[in-house]
Amino acid sequence: MRHFSYLSALQTAGVFYIKPTNITKASPKELLEYSLGATLYMPATRADISDLVIGGKYPELCSMVLCLEDAIADSEVEQAERMVTHHLQSIYESLQNGRLSTSDLPLIFLRVRSPEQISTMSSELGEAIDCLTGFVFPKFSLDNATSYLDYMIQAGKDRGVTLYGMPIFETPDLLEKETRYSHLSEIKKLLHHYKEYILNIRIGATDLCGLYGVRRNCHTTIYDISLVKDFIIDVINYFGRDYTISGPVWEYFEQSSSRILKPELRQSPFKESYGEEGLRFRSQLLSEYHDGLIKETLLDLANGLNGKTVIHPNHIKIVQSLNTVSKEDYLDALSITESIKGSVGVLKSEYSNKMNEIKPHYLWAQKIMRKSTIYGVYNENHNYIDLLSDTAQTSTVT
Repeated sequence: MRHFSYLSALQTAGVFYIKPTNITKASPKELLEYSLGATLYMPATRADISDLVIGGKYPELCSMVLCLEDAIADSEVEQAERMVTHHLQSIYESLQNGRLSTSDLPLIFLRVRSPEQISTMSSELGEAIDCLTGFVFPKFSLDNATSYLDYMIQAGKDRGVTLYGMPIFETPDLLEKETRYSHLSEIKKLLHHYKEYILNIRIGATDLCGLYGVRRNCHTTIYDISLVKDFIIDVINYFGRDYTISGPVWEYFEQSSSRILKPELRQSPFKESYGEEGLRFRSQLLSEYHDGLIKETLLDLANGLNGKTVIHPNHIKIVQSLNTVSKEDYLDALSITESIKGSVGVLKSEYSNKMNEIKPHYLWAQKIMRKSTIYGVYNENHNYIDLLSDTAQTSTVT
């Protein structure tokens, strides 16, 4: 897959200073773990899964999770398992007969209900398991962590494929202060032995809120929910140095109530780039409450999270356009990485608006360089608006 592959060559040249590169499940893990972007969750009972993958229904889709857990009813599990097997075998056959190219295949993950279900699905899928990039582990805790990982690793060995795991932190013992720190510490020690298999750590914000009967509305980000914000801070503190952590899900996809607070989406970037048409596009984003998603994604990035769980196709472009690297960040990161073994400790930025301290900013620079390979780098005076607006996409060459 390649982010923004739906753009024409002309549009790509207009938007990008550095174009996004192709990524597959065989890409190096240090790139793959940053590549998921907006990961679309969908119930495994959907009847059109293989059709939308093979037919490219959502051209912006780069990663997806087929959910056998909370997205389906308990009574639907057997049916869902059969449907997943059917869909993945259909996708595998399309890859074999050339109808679908590996470069067009999104990164596909399966969210299971239990460790044992990994073994069940592996047996049912047969060779089609090669279509999977890995498994998502819900309710990940000390009670099931080893089983989840061992079952996944064994499934990969049995089929001769590489599979990655994505634990979801969403259980009461991790949220409650009485047990949080000791359990996070023990999980960190455990994951150290499986680090090569951990692609992302994910935060189950909906389940965490539900434990206390809390639900954020369309006017608030997850960072406004103090209980979960506090938890996210601790997860970053424990795991952010060694693992990629993904942003939690944004639940809203269309207008559902009257707006209470003034929107924070500024008019000037839209008007300066596209005039009145840009302002109309801004109004559309506001009417669909996408400004909340934009704000939350920016807060994810500011806190070192990469990518985000989404539940609607309309969210994909927003998350991935915001993960694309600005030219200013790219040039700063390039300068830092090129100077790490040099004789200076600090450099003035290319834009002459900040100082780049080589050692303190080196880890940040490494992440930016990886993301510039995956998502690309914006041309001068271009930004996420150019990738969201249909009008912008037809007039981006400068």
